[in-house]
Amino acid sequence: GHKYAVAVSSGTAALEIAVKSLNLKKGDEIIIPNFTIISNALAAIKQDLKIKLIDCGKFDWNMDISQIEKNISKKTKAIIATHIYNFPFRIDLLKKICKKKKIFIIEDAAEVLGKKLNKKLCGSYGDISTFSFYANKQITTGEGGMITTNNKELYKKSSSLRNLSFGKKDRFNHDDIAWNYRMTNIQASLGVSQLNRINQIVRTKHKIGLEYYKRLKSNSNLYIPEIRKKYAKNIYWVVAILILNKKLKIDAKNMMKKLKAEGIATRPFFWPMHMQKILKKYNISKNTSFPNSNYICKYGLYLPSGLNLKTSEINFICSKINKILKNS
Repeated sequence: GHKYAVAVSSGTAALEIAVKSLNLKKGDEIIIPNFTIISNALAAIKQDLKIKLIDCGKFDWNMDISQIEKNISKKTKAIIATHIYNFPFRIDLLKKICKKKKIFIIEDAAEVLGKKLNKKLCGSYGDISTFSFYANKQITTGEGGMITTNNKELYKKSSSLRNLSFGKKDRFNHDDIAWNYRMTNIQASLGVSQLNRINQIVRTKHKIGLEYYKRLKSNSNLYIPEIRKKYAKNIYWVVAILILNKKLKIDAKNMMKKLKAEGIATRPFFWPMHMQKILKKYNISKNTSFPNSNYICKYGLYLPSGLNLKTSEINFICSKINKILKNS
């Protein structure tokens, strides 16, 4: 892991501080995923940066590294490398590119606490990394987040920004435009109390994902991510599926509605950044198509995966999914 850590009030707060700590200039370019939570874009917008969006893979859901290389310019100063849903983003490959071009990497590890990429913990690859302890994460403090880094100056800057940048000499003569993004003591105690369970939580999540995979992998009308790849194991932060057969005339919304009628709660995939109405007026590159983001947004959903989910409940959920697809 990283040497330094700063506890904050949320994963979004962690991203905002991480971006600001790099001291980028107005108009500098930052590359972010198109398919991600909006927090990535908001952190860049608040620093007046020009955003370049990168499409995901159809079955990977992380940024397409070949597209990143094509979109790097002389103005590119940073990349937010977000790990999405199941498998880690290949940040190990991105680091080689960024090292040559002296581009900062902000690693958004909100979804991958406890996950490894090539036997190294996710969240330890970035120049500065961020985590979330929201209610649906592997460790939760209700709301909460963390910033980690090996860079002492980034650590000092982040620590200051999360605490109103009080003056070093005169406390109430503040050094920067900052935030009160402190984590409370109660939240911190909740988080610390769960640390010794993280490996158990990861194993339980993987077991739940495996049970779903065994029951859904043979259905040719949908895609469920495999158990492992050469570079990483799937720990199933969420158990996500993608409807493949357009001829069925059923998308994620229809599927969710039908499952709700059976008493099964599900969630849709993220809405891509290029589809966000609120972002259209900002400095975001608009000269790219995003076919994969468009597809998975329409046809992707994720299934119940709480730690207390029973095998009998997984059987019930999968039987309903298979039945709905068969009858569509």
